[in-house]
Amino acid sequence: MANFSKPTGPQFSVDVYQNEFLPEGGRDVNAIVTVTATGGGTAHGALPAAGGGGAGSAAVVLMLDCSGSMDYPATKMRGAREATAAAIDTLRDGTSFAVVAGTHIAREVYPGGGRLAVADARTRAEAKDALRALSASGGTAIGTWLRLADRLLSSADAAIRHGILLTDGRNEHESPEDLRAALDACAGRFTCDARGVGTDWEVEEVRGIASALLGTADIVADPAGLAADFTTMMEGAMGKEVADVALRLWTPVGVEIGFVKQVAPTVEDLSGRRTEAGPRAGDYPTGSWGDESRDYHVSVRVPQAAVGQEMLAARVSLIVPDPAGGAPVTLSQGLVRAVWTDDMVMSTAINAQVAHYTGQAELADAIQQGMDARKSGDHDGATAKLGRAVQLAAASGNADTAKLLSKVVDVVDAATGTVRLKAKVAEADEMTLETRSTKTVRVKK
Repeated sequence: MANFSKPTGPQFSVDVYQNEFLPEGGRDVNAIVTVTATGGGTAHGALPAAGGGGAGSAAVVLMLDCSGSMDYPATKMRGAREATAAAIDTLRDGTSFAVVAGTHIAREVYPGGGRLAVADARTRAEAKDALRALSASGGTAIGTWLRLADRLLSSADAAIRHGILLTDGRNEHESPEDLRAALDACAGRFTCDARGVGTDWEVEEVRGIASALLGTADIVADPAGLAADFTTMMEGAMGKEVADVALRLWTPVGVEIGFVKQVAPTVEDLSGRRTEAGPRAGDYPTGSWGDESRDYHVSVRVPQAAVGQEMLAARVSLIVPDPAGGAPVTLSQGLVRAVWTDDMVMSTAINAQVAHYTGQAELADAIQQGMDARKSGDHDGATAKLGRAVQLAAASGNADTAKLLSKVVDVVDAATGTVRLKAKVAEADEMTLETRSTKTVRVKK
């Protein structure tokens, strides 16, 4: 573990957990990389403010679905207004912010004029007054909401740029290609948390938005829960202090990269998001950080070597851009090693962290495949996959996921994964399981 942060700024550390020992002819190396940020205090200027602005400064745009369906039931629109007001109350003084009403077009609600307001007692009160005039009508074109948020956020001289998006329906008034183009245009420019309220929205759509923009996705089945959820989301956004952090993976000649995945707090495959960063190096985006810890699974394939040889399989660095345009600043780094041995006990030992997160990734896949099979009428396939999910959740101590699974299947024996599909499942329970399927539990130290 190396730590490059200055003592007055947030301290980033990288810890690598692996079994570095390979049998003769062995090539696959797996490691769990734990990245931890502690201490905060970027306002004191220890780290460069990537993306402009003072370190720790923030800009937030709240995108609120105001399509016609938000009036059914009426509690939905009322809950959304109250939730947005609660989020506005949570804004830190000095934070730039705006509120956008989303239908088949995007409209500025506050402050208007293509600009952002600066949070203080007066602007918070004005924004909440503007919310009271909102009513539901029109369609849904989420790509237009995101593009307006991007324009507004790009006008801010802020280190942290963040969106919060609420929708209650499917994105029916633009093509999937239009939404994908908007996500591609916004990726890397701001992060975004996405929420679906009620049960008439598409899980894949909402999760896709959060995934592309490195945010969180969740369901709020009951509009009464929106205010608490929005407050929590805004508190999270206010806690972010360092933006545009990337995981840089350098590998020696002859080493092939299998994958790079975030595995905690959620499973997110970052492999396809690599951007080249010089000879044999690539950067994987991780978004914005506050005081928190995340785990990543790095898998590489090394050339064959004889017993007794060892090599550096990969170097993992945490970097942020230099706002002056110079070389990126390294916050911390860790090394992944390969050592060839003829000791069978050493080479066949499975590292506890690697085993745990391999299971958590399989758990997420099993849930998604099981729910897909259930929807398509494949009773046997759904039973097998969801049974395997129950078994994995029980073995890893993922109690939250086990509880969600128990609303979709009757568990006969968790240890063996023996289950029966429930004949009737509430739509909210089904969507909650799907939306939260990628949430993981940390490995027990």
